[in-house]
Amino acid sequence: MLIRGRSPKTVHVAALFIALMTVPVARAQQSDAELLARLNEMQQQIEVLKQQVAEAQGLSRENDARLEAVAEVVETRPSANDAGETTIGSYGELHYNRLEADDSSQDLDAVDYHRFVLFFGHQFNERTRFYSEFELEHSFSGDGAPGEVELEQAFVEYDLDSGHHARAGLFLLPLGILNETHEPPTFYGVERNDVESIIVPATWWEAGAALNGRWGSDWNWDLALTSGLQMPTSGSSAFRVRSGRQKVAEALASDGAVTGRLRYLGIPGLQAAISLQYQVDPSQRSGDGLDSGTLLEGHIDYQRGAFGLRALYARWDFDGDKVEAAGADRQSGWYLEPSFRLNEKVGVYTRYQDLAGFRAQDQFSQWEFGFNWWLNDNVAFKFDYRSRDHDLASQQGRNFDGIDLGVGYSF
Repeated sequence: MLIRGRSPKTVHVAALFIALMTVPVARAQQSDAELLARLNEMQQQIEVLKQQVAEAQGLSRENDARLEAVAEVVETRPSANDAGETTIGSYGELHYNRLEADDSSQDLDAVDYHRFVLFFGHQFNERTRFYSEFELEHSFSGDGAPGEVELEQAFVEYDLDSGHHARAGLFLLPLGILNETHEPPTFYGVERNDVESIIVPATWWEAGAALNGRWGSDWNWDLALTSGLQMPTSGSSAFRVRSGRQKVAEALASDGAVTGRLRYLGIPGLQAAISLQYQVDPSQRSGDGLDSGTLLEGHIDYQRGAFGLRALYARWDFDGDKVEAAGADRQSGWYLEPSFRLNEKVGVYTRYQDLAGFRAQDQFSQWEFGFNWWLNDNVAFKFDYRSRDHDLASQQGRNFDGIDLGVGYSF
């Protein structure tokens, strides 16, 4: 028997005590010779135990030495960051939409490989890295094709210290829930919500520089100075925010934008944030009746056990004679999305959203519900049912009910 975790002296005393306690009381009346024989036998057992203890201590010292040697190797071995590591990732999603509108000419029955995206990153050293995102939309691009090839991110990030980081290049703005994290397995519903498409409008990237930092363990902040929108002030897309994204393609840069975000992370499972952006001139032209714009956005994203909740509100306020006369100076939207994970593989949700954009077709409310089925954390099959009602009588023909099916992945 090997006794671990005790000193040799303790083992000797314990063994002797145990041995003495096993001697029957009747033996106290035996001869001295028999007692001496018994004592000699116990002494031999003690010697054996002492030898085992010594061997155990030797093995322990040897193991400790090996562990110290391993730790020394680990500490001195160059890390992947120091060595320069290149990473590749991807995400994609296939959609099927079958929508039946009040006006049959607005019906939709289509399948579309909506997005195929490649990530490329490189770690120059432990403090400097590069990240990029390259996307093909709608499977095919070119003259007359529905798709686009886009560079959504390409920036260098540098760690100023353990709590502060700087980046420069082309990057996604710190706004909303989906703008920075929009891989298909990370959200419910086949299509992204309309508030974070029409009002925010995700995905939205600009060129510039940004800082990120922490206040203690509960607060995180972002500040970005970037290029700005070039919103049209006439035509069918006049004052439409989404139409103003320049995508950093020979973008006009006479007037930029500043974006700030403050996030609270002090409760496990909760991310609560508020963002503010100021556009110096959202049209990039002076004297056209669109002078400036301010976006206020706030949201919560909460997951506690099986229960989840997302809620977001966003509002634009524009200044200028022409935008105010058109009634486009305020554009807003919000949504509420509770969800519940039935198990590790299946989750159900419902979402209500209400939009008040400037275009007539961008003023509606919509209910939807559905489920996600995750094969694992990075692959999801999706189903949802949607019902949309437009606010304006002229747009009632666009009201629809329909279903969406999709599959998405990321790695």
